[in-house]
Amino acid sequence: MPKAGALEIARHNMVEYQIRCCKILNTELLDVLESMPREDYVPQDVRSLAYMEGHVPIDCGQEMLSPLQEANIMQQLQLKGHERILEIGTGTGYLTTLLAMYADDVTSCELHEPLATQARKNIAAHGIDHVQVIHINAMHDKMMQAHDGIASTYDVIILAAALQDIPQHIKDMVADGGQLIAFIGKNSVVTLTHYQRQGDDWIETGLCETLLPDMEELSVTRQFIF
Repeated sequence: MPKAGALEIARHNMVEYQIRCCKILNTELLDVLESMPREDYVPQDVRSLAYMEGHVPIDCGQEMLSPLQEANIMQQLQLKGHERILEIGTGTGYLTTLLAMYADDVTSCELHEPLATQARKNIAAHGIDHVQVIHINAMHDKMMQAHDGIASTYDVIILAAALQDIPQHIKDMVADGGQLIAFIGKNSVVTLTHYQRQGDDWIETGLCETLLPDMEELSVTRQFIF
């Protein structure tokens, strides 16, 4: 297991050489990323990889988003503090915690129950008490509609896995004036994409090309193409 000092150095290097140099220039965000112990959200056997440039393996055959992907999402959203957020793909809860530090309320959906349990523990350990982690298949519209913990609309929705189209029920959950961030495309070319809703219209901005595993349990019949 790496020593605390080594992890602090790795965290500093992550900010300087993976994030700041890629035009993530929000000083408050950079300070938060340098102070947040990402290693607390990584399985013990791969803790030394917490600050690597790439995807860190976690339980259930999943991966964490890369530090740069997380930073791009946070910078693009420009959260003001009042937002209600829906995250799809909790993982171990690192991005969930970052979102909660900048928002009023966060609901996060996780397909894998062991990850949902782990994320709840990680988030609580960092003193966050306004996050709800739900074990659910968020790609199933009827499950989402029937769950008492899922609101009808959100100011921000984040889809933390690659998919070619945005499911209609997810699009419908974005409030007017709200934002959606998703990884759009088919591997090996996936674009981190930001959408701003204005009534029935959407303003689309491609942020960067990247790689990410495909969203699991996607419906093949209920899809919407922006």
